Amino acid sequence: MDKKSRFIQVVKQNEGLIFKVAMLYTNSLHDREDLYQEIVFQLWKSFDSFSEQSKLSTWMYRVAMNTAIYSLKSTKKQVDTVPIDLETMRFADVSDKLEEERLKLLYEHIQLLNLLEKGIILLFLEGKSHLEIAEIIGITTSNVGTKISRIKEKLKSQITKTH
Repeated sequence: MDKKSRFIQVVKQNEGLIFKVAMLYTNSLHDREDLYQEIVFQLWKSFDSFSEQSKLSTWMYRVAMNTAIYSLKSTKKQVDTVPIDLETMRFADVSDKLEEERLKLLYEHIQLLNLLEKGIILLFLEGKSHLEIAEIIGITTSNVGTKISRIKEKLKSQITKTH
């Protein structure tokens, strides 16, 4: 399989990963589409540099999150709370209204976190191990555990204050 075909296959298999990162760091459909395209472009540019020393998804998360953070910093955009819409919910396995409301509330509060905290909690919610998160974010495994605990407490406090 040639490089282009392999790349297209990888992007299609991991479209949800790219979409989730783009959704988390943008506040409009237009910005989300732009960021999605920029992430795919950056993945293409660095596709040859993937050395398979880590999982493909770990590498993709790292490129996607670095692209999103760099894009926000370079344009000095403010990220506001993003309403959870049907497009977003298609990536969540929600079976009842109560769970759907809880998920919506959680994502509203995640939007209030800083850029690094958003990235860490996204990876945590994706079921990534502390080691994988450390590799993606570029911090130690023990620091990941500490940050996750603090983020959980912060979210719990925010949700308690508003409800």
